[in-house]
Amino acid sequence: MTTLFTSKTPLGKAISTTKAQLNRLETVGVKNVAEFLRYFPRTYTDSSNLIPILEIRTDQINTVKGTLSQLVEIRTKFGKKLIKAKLTDQSGSVDIIWFNQPFIKKLLHNGQQIILSGKAKFDLGKVTLLSPEYEAVGQKQLHTARLVPVYHETEGLTSKWIREKIHPLLKSAKQLFPEYLPSDIIEKYQLMPYANAIMETHFPATQNKLETAKSRLAFDELFLLQLKALQKKWQWQQTAEKNRKRLSIHDSLPEFQKILPFELTNAQTKSLTEILSDLNQDFPMSRLLQGDVGSGKTIVAGLAILNALLHGYQAALMAPTEILAEQHYKTISKLFQNPEVLKQTFNIRFLSGSTKATEKAEIYLGLATGTIDFVIGTHALIQESLQFKNLGLAVIDEQHRFGVHQRSILKSQGSPHLLSLSATPIPRTLAMTIYGDQDLSIIDEMPKGRLPIVTRIVPERKRKDAYLWIEDRIKTGRQAFIICPLIDESDTLELKSVLSEYENLKRDIFPLLNIGLLHGKLKPSEKEEVMTKFKANEFQILVSTSVVEVGIDVPNATIMMIEGAERFGLSQLHQFRGRVGRGEHQSYCFLFMQNDSQTAKQRLKAMVDHHSGFKLSEIDLELRGPGQIYGVRQSGIPDLKMASLTDSEMIVKAREAAQSIINIDPELDHYPILKNKISDFDNVYVKD
Repeated sequence: MTTLFTSKTPLGKAISTTKAQLNRLETVGVKNVAEFLRYFPRTYTDSSNLIPILEIRTDQINTVKGTLSQLVEIRTKFGKKLIKAKLTDQSGSVDIIWFNQPFIKKLLHNGQQIILSGKAKFDLGKVTLLSPEYEAVGQKQLHTARLVPVYHETEGLTSKWIREKIHPLLKSAKQLFPEYLPSDIIEKYQLMPYANAIMETHFPATQNKLETAKSRLAFDELFLLQLKALQKKWQWQQTAEKNRKRLSIHDSLPEFQKILPFELTNAQTKSLTEILSDLNQDFPMSRLLQGDVGSGKTIVAGLAILNALLHGYQAALMAPTEILAEQHYKTISKLFQNPEVLKQTFNIRFLSGSTKATEKAEIYLGLATGTIDFVIGTHALIQESLQFKNLGLAVIDEQHRFGVHQRSILKSQGSPHLLSLSATPIPRTLAMTIYGDQDLSIIDEMPKGRLPIVTRIVPERKRKDAYLWIEDRIKTGRQAFIICPLIDESDTLELKSVLSEYENLKRDIFPLLNIGLLHGKLKPSEKEEVMTKFKANEFQILVSTSVVEVGIDVPNATIMMIEGAERFGLSQLHQFRGRVGRGEHQSYCFLFMQNDSQTAKQRLKAMVDHHSGFKLSEIDLELRGPGQIYGVRQSGIPDLKMASLTDSEMIVKAREAAQSIINIDPELDHYPILKNKISDFDNVYVKD
């Protein structure tokens, strides 16, 4: 049979309905036939088990078959209309009431054999089925006596209506959704045919077929994501400048490593080796360096930058905040001040939005002419008017805080090598999905001598004791952070604002201590002044918002106190905790809650039990999903319909299958349907 419409046919031409219903469907992203058939159920009601009326229970969905009688419409004393009836089978009878459905009297009639499915109520010695789903015996069962699909509903769009409109369209599924995966992949991973999976997902014959169908559609989403990422990586390598000089390991680099005041960990050494190997390839590097808070990513990136500078290339390091960028500037500038070993000095400059116009013009000129070797800054580095003469390596810190387009701007500066850093640990399989066009290096080992940070959930009754303990530690010379979630008071959330907390601590709790205040509404110069004083121990306590989440390095700070801890995700709490424990002294993290529910306590207990950011990220991912943790738009995380980004086994299979295609035919010339499918997938799933 040849369908009269295509997947792009407007829905109004494929189903019989009203303009109002079509408008409602459009509000949920459904305009054509393909989008309607991809409007998958959110769950299923199992009414497949027919039982005798005598066995009806009040604690389950009951599906019964019998003969309808005593069908009547009545009006209550409040003026509402009810439909009442009785259903009888060989075991007995049950009363039925339908609320607010007067049309039923026209659809059903006495003596009719019907199937009902719904919940029952026991009252005054009688069992009654309340507003059950109904279908006549002999017709195609869509609403009863099966696994019944339940859809996301909106006003005017019920699951029953959606089922009735989708079902006739499914007979065209094989024409609308041709198989696009190679047969060897389908066979290797034992996948259900694509069109069959669409049909079974809507109206599954059995639970087993439903799971097989959902597995196929989940595989598809992850496979297409991986294929797109790997193809993008291949295309980047093909289109990049081919005349780039390979950046072998410069002779001065090993000598420079010998004078470092510390020894690299095994994980740092492994990551550096991977990066330096990439720098010596024919095509530009595109690598993500992931490392837990305080694991030493900056020194690894710094050594890679130094290698590029020693070869005569320019380098750039971009960070999401001015505080973090300026910290990198001070740290790396100091690191590279060793002309005896390096045999040269480098012109290193700092550039941010607050840089004065005259200085900015000077930096722009220096980068364009090559007199500036290395620039460290914020978003100011990706302005269209800024050009490099010979950019060899670009490093992006906290890359998930930049959009995909923003990251690509640096890539366009003469095809430099690109190294991205992330202190937000992401499970490897998720990183393969989100950043699949990059190779991955992981620093999962802390520098030697680092003491684990003692973490405690502090009940409100112990607050005063905690304050006294903090004051005692500060008297020994240590410093503390106190984090508050909001700047302004919020009666709705009942969270302490950083401003009122600052005044309270200064006036009533620690009147003899110097306390600093840091939040996002301060001017850059004001933030810098506060941080300078805190690092110099002029402030013993720093009260702050989440602006300290990354990039603040004060080795003398050993106490992190977090108000409203349950309002933060585990990954963000771990970032806060990472602001302490950076020196030789034992450090502590105290979690205070405004909502001390059992659920909140159980979630925060993960902070007490686990010191690994990678482990916490896995827990956070399960609890909150990737969008809340990493930012859907910023990370390019797609809005998947079937796949779970926590399904590591499926992600690995999809990656393996996608790589096998890229190895054979990266441009997909021999897979025309698959080539079209990737374009379609971008439009449907990827929002960035």
